[in-house]
Amino acid sequence: MNYFRIVIIIHFFSFQFVLGQEKNTNEKSQVWIADNGDGTYKNPILYADYSDPDAIRVGDDYYMTASSFNCIPGLPILHSKDLVNWKLIGYALQQLKPKEVFDNVQHGKGVWAPCIRYHKNQFYIYYPDPDHGIFRITAKKASGPWSEPILVKEGKGLIDPTPLWDDDGKVYLAYAFAGSRAGIKSILVICTMNSEGTLANNDEVQIIDGHADENTIEGPKFYKRNGYYYLFSPAGGVATGWQTVLRSRNVFGPYEKRKVMHQGKSNINGPHQGAWIQTQTGEDWFIHFQDQFVYGRVVHLQPMIWNSDWPIIGSDEDNDGIGEPVMVHKKPNVGKKHFPIQTPPENDEFNLPKLGLQWQWHANPQLTWGFPTSMGYYSLNCIPIANDATTLYDIPNLLLQKMPSNEFTATAKIQFNPRFDNESVGLVVMGLDYSYLCFKQEGGKLYLSQKTNKNADKNGLETESKPIAINNQNLYLQVKVKPGGICSFYYSENGKDFRSIGEDFKAREGKWIGAKIGFVALRKGFTNDAGNVAIDWFRITK
Repeated sequence: MNYFRIVIIIHFFSFQFVLGQEKNTNEKSQVWIADNGDGTYKNPILYADYSDPDAIRVGDDYYMTASSFNCIPGLPILHSKDLVNWKLIGYALQQLKPKEVFDNVQHGKGVWAPCIRYHKNQFYIYYPDPDHGIFRITAKKASGPWSEPILVKEGKGLIDPTPLWDDDGKVYLAYAFAGSRAGIKSILVICTMNSEGTLANNDEVQIIDGHADENTIEGPKFYKRNGYYYLFSPAGGVATGWQTVLRSRNVFGPYEKRKVMHQGKSNINGPHQGAWIQTQTGEDWFIHFQDQFVYGRVVHLQPMIWNSDWPIIGSDEDNDGIGEPVMVHKKPNVGKKHFPIQTPPENDEFNLPKLGLQWQWHANPQLTWGFPTSMGYYSLNCIPIANDATTLYDIPNLLLQKMPSNEFTATAKIQFNPRFDNESVGLVVMGLDYSYLCFKQEGGKLYLSQKTNKNADKNGLETESKPIAINNQNLYLQVKVKPGGICSFYYSENGKDFRSIGEDFKAREGKWIGAKIGFVALRKGFTNDAGNVAIDWFRITK
């Protein structure tokens, strides 16, 4: 009897412990919260790289997805109740195919701008791979599981697909072209699809050639309202463009067009590409990105109104019919005044036998790269550097997450367990340039240095600060990020006294993504018993 009582008590406290950790993963950000707590919000609503966002409402729930390029898992799924507070609930893609291609780093390739829709009690995501074609996946619940991808239309340079199920049962697909693959750009076309939406027909009709005054028009989102077909399409380029809307009474046109949002006198560059959403109370809103370069394409929420069946996005203070982005605004009316503050996860205590949702790899993850444990740490193994890898830019086993704001401090507690010389682990800020704290073993001794590579994407050379002898396997690694992506690195052996190391590093964006932060573990040559780093925790603070 006493034995069973002890077992029950142990299980009870284990259950409480797990619940506490689940709660911990939902902690709100310490560095950026869009909800002001007084009925208003501030932009960006997501100060992180959720590029090319698309969103929908299903009942009282809002869902968003975004580009993920070569980062895996891919196609993030976020959920909100009020369009301001967003929670990351999962991913729609667990690996990229063809597997033999995406098992290696493919910077800037993979999943480009997706479109999420809900039709006949089912979720759909249409997404482009610019080197292979347009794919479709489905799910009964946004949190998954999602189906295996179906190739809807094969072809190089086909991007930004958006479906429309018309009132008469016909199905259409609009999309754009990536000049780097297709050899043409600034053009939108519409074709028909079969009734299941699994096959796009070869009957494309060009609806706009944007070269004259809508250069680089792309990213269409297809809607129908009051008998008009609408395509909300960005133009003018990622960092400098505007939002254009096309409309027609006929699905294949001719379409008239109007600019509905631009930077104007605001400080929000290139405001465009996103989603029109209508709340339960009939309010109209628009989610879009702003390119903040090193921080990626952060997400904004703008009020939207209709005037003579044309939308105006943002605030039209000068009454020219073109909206400008707002920075602070009253929150959307969703039928209820208050919902709890939520933000995507940033911290990870590694107390659960699974990785936090914020973590992604730079290629399809391999089994041996690392393991969550039930002992309160993540075990990241020292993987052999591939023969053709000259810098971290070529390394697939980088465990990274998005930067969560323009200013923050990231600190990690680790234990390095080397088994041989030439094994190393580190805390890295990764982009087209990178810098990291490299904790390594040489000659049976431990050393810490800062390694930096400028123009890593162009085979730049890695430099290293003078290594510092370390007498402890347990170390605290830290990077402080200031506005403009200025990174200063620190270390501590006791978690209290942090010492500066190396030089300030100005981070750069990655290929179509913002800079990311996380971990790496490497070794030279193969062995039957590689070392590892036990990551105790990772925390983002002010």
